[in-house]
Amino acid sequence: MATQDGGAARLMRMFDGHRLTPTQRRIAHCLVRRAADAPFLSSVEVAELAGVSQPSVTRFAVALGFDGYPALRRHLREVAPAPQETQAVTDNEYQQAVLAEIDNLRHLAALLADPEPVARAGRLLALSQPLPVLGLRAAGPQARGFAYFAAKVHPDVRLLDEGGTLLADRIDAAVRAGANALLCFALPRHPREVVAALEYAKGAGLTVVTVADSSFAPVAKHSDLLLPAAVGTGLVFDTACAPMMLGRVLLEAMCDELPDAQARLEEFDARAAERGLFVE
Repeated sequence: MATQDGGAARLMRMFDGHRLTPTQRRIAHCLVRRAADAPFLSSVEVAELAGVSQPSVTRFAVALGFDGYPALRRHLREVAPAPQETQAVTDNEYQQAVLAEIDNLRHLAALLADPEPVARAGRLLALSQPLPVLGLRAAGPQARGFAYFAAKVHPDVRLLDEGGTLLADRIDAAVRAGANALLCFALPRHPREVVAALEYAKGAGLTVVTVADSSFAPVAKHSDLLLPAAVGTGLVFDTACAPMMLGRVLLEAMCDELPDAQARLEEFDARAAERGLFVE
């Protein structure tokens, strides 16, 4: 939709901050698009418009803190703006999602005003050889991105981006090889095996550094140092700009603790030029 009226903006604020499943976000987006009608739609009508089941609409209402969809609809009628209160809003739902991510980055910048936690994490990661980097499901891209760049400056980075029974074996192998720390990226929805893996890693003697979406994430109690970076929830699927940025900041902090980091980068660049690896 090109514009949102006051009712749509109010709905966006109402849904913001709730941990919704992809199906529930689809319902939320449907209600935002039909903001003027939302207070008068039945659960069956919402289900048809959103392309979901009627029980999904009920679960959506419960996720927002209501007893059921009728209670949610009553609330929408109570807070619906009068016609004279309705006004144009320039930001559409896509812009709202981008602006929310900008807010997440601003919040991260404020947290980094105290650089000590990141500096401490950088020291832990630099000293661990090998360095296991864990990230499953939604957090897999963050772990792979970190491991890709870290391997250019760190002598032994081991990516753990696949779960299953071999995960504990790979943690054991890293410990036997001399690892003393593990970096974990943990993002919603948090897989049980990530929590189990961190518990196992701590039991094996590893210091766990975790980048998570919140200080209250399920992985918090299994982390020695947790660095929070919020995810965006304005679209059907989470957006992770702040966790990605925090991962790059951790790379910088780790490089600061590796005396030969610059030499390794220069060596890589020289070899890449010799091989014609990149298009000039």
